[in-house]
Amino acid sequence: MKSSTDRLLALAMLVVGFACFAKLYLALGGEPPATTRAGIFGAAGVLSVLAGFLFLAGLLPAAARHDPSAPLFGRDAEVAPAGRPTLRRIALAVPVLALLVIVADQPGPWRSSDGEAAAPTEPKEVAVVPAQPAEPVPAQAPQPATPAQESVARPPAEPVAAPARPTPLTEVPPDLARAPPAQPSTQQASPAPTEPAQRTALAPPPPPETVAPPPPAPPAEPTAPEGHRDAVVWLAVSADGHEIMSASTDRMIKLWDIDGKRLIRDLGAHKDMARTALFMPDGKTALTAGDDGEIVLRQLSDGAVLHVFSSGLNGGVNKLAITSDGKRAVSGHNTMGKVIVWDIEKGSALHVMAGHFWPVSAVAVSPDGTRALTASIDGELKLWDIVAGRELRSWHGHDRGAYGAVFTADGHHAVTGSGDCTIKLWDLDSFKEVRRFDGHSETVYALALSADGKRLASGSLDGTARLWNMDTGAEIAEFDPGTGPIYAVAFAADGTLLTGGIDRTIRDWPAAGGDGVVLFAGAPE
Repeated sequence: MKSSTDRLLALAMLVVGFACFAKLYLALGGEPPATTRAGIFGAAGVLSVLAGFLFLAGLLPAAARHDPSAPLFGRDAEVAPAGRPTLRRIALAVPVLALLVIVADQPGPWRSSDGEAAAPTEPKEVAVVPAQPAEPVPAQAPQPATPAQESVARPPAEPVAAPARPTPLTEVPPDLARAPPAQPSTQQASPAPTEPAQRTALAPPPPPETVAPPPPAPPAEPTAPEGHRDAVVWLAVSADGHEIMSASTDRMIKLWDIDGKRLIRDLGAHKDMARTALFMPDGKTALTAGDDGEIVLRQLSDGAVLHVFSSGLNGGVNKLAITSDGKRAVSGHNTMGKVIVWDIEKGSALHVMAGHFWPVSAVAVSPDGTRALTASIDGELKLWDIVAGRELRSWHGHDRGAYGAVFTADGHHAVTGSGDCTIKLWDLDSFKEVRRFDGHSETVYALALSADGKRLASGSLDGTARLWNMDTGAEIAEFDPGTGPIYAVAFAADGTLLTGGIDRTIRDWPAAGGDGVVLFAGAPE
């Protein structure tokens, strides 16, 4: 039967043995035992564990055992020597030596900081290799924006195009195609030749790199605290040509003095983005509309609200037009493509006309005030009798949504602009296309006719505004402020072109073409 002393000795030896193995594992870091230090720890660990197991199994007899014939207690009790005391002492010495090895291995004045024995180091000669001058990297020319990138600059809250006609996928430009992965080399790189150790002189410094100076930064756009804080989406010029009214996605309606180049006043704000602002024929009031579904009659002198026409469940008012006498207004709405005719004098709706299956995106009223032309985001065009409140004709005019519409002075023709990048002149008697104006590369969002009806202005999401000859369809001038999509165009009294866009500014462009000027700057960002 093993004594409790043997069990304690066996436990102590096992602990010491495993400590040696742990120290050995940390010292090697997974490498094979190739050092004397590792061998010492390995041997000590093996011997300690072996001795522990021997003690635990009782294979090493005790140094002395009681004689069975001798009394266990009392004065006559004696201990009879037995076993192999020399072998037992050697076994007991193994863990003691192992502990001494572990203690000696700890950092101290006899060891360096990395655990290895300190040894004097000899100076080594370092060959200095001259640095090779870096080759200048040629500047890369800017890549043109891809259609996917250009499509990010969409008109504010523009309705999503109808899914009835899927658009084909755009090809990936060759310069954006993913390059094939590099193949691993089958040849090993040859070692770089080294300079002789005797060469100690420093090489001359490499010549400085030639770096092209960066291009000058474009001049900062002017700002004004009274300006719009978001995109300008509508412009209207008063009958006398002295004032401009603007609507913005910042919800504000503003009245500007063209001659004095100043803000006259803020006429008020919609609960959601403002879409349209029209001067009434009386010259004293204005009619504004927005995504909040409200059409508001305002007083120009102080912006006071005179009446609010609510479209209710018909949704936001995307576009609004009035008759030349100011007695009726026609609005196009988001929900279910409703078109509503309003009696301005009575302050109520005359007709709620259904026909479009998608949100209405353009509205125009004929010069005689009896008909209206509307367009929706699926490219469908409709002609309405707004007196009787009925549809006269419907036809598919564009491959994509139409966002601009205007009647000509004779009332028998109309012009529409579209997301298919085209502008079309229509004969409203035969409902056939008469002429096409091609040139824009993105959605045509706004249209305006000059007072004499000879020039057509267009604003597009491609960031340009253009002037067209109505008789020939030829482009007269192109204006590009370089600031992004243009959402609003209007002719000033002197024939110059006014534009508003995503840059929050209102610009004035010469009638014959050339550089424009910022008439009213946007607010600081």
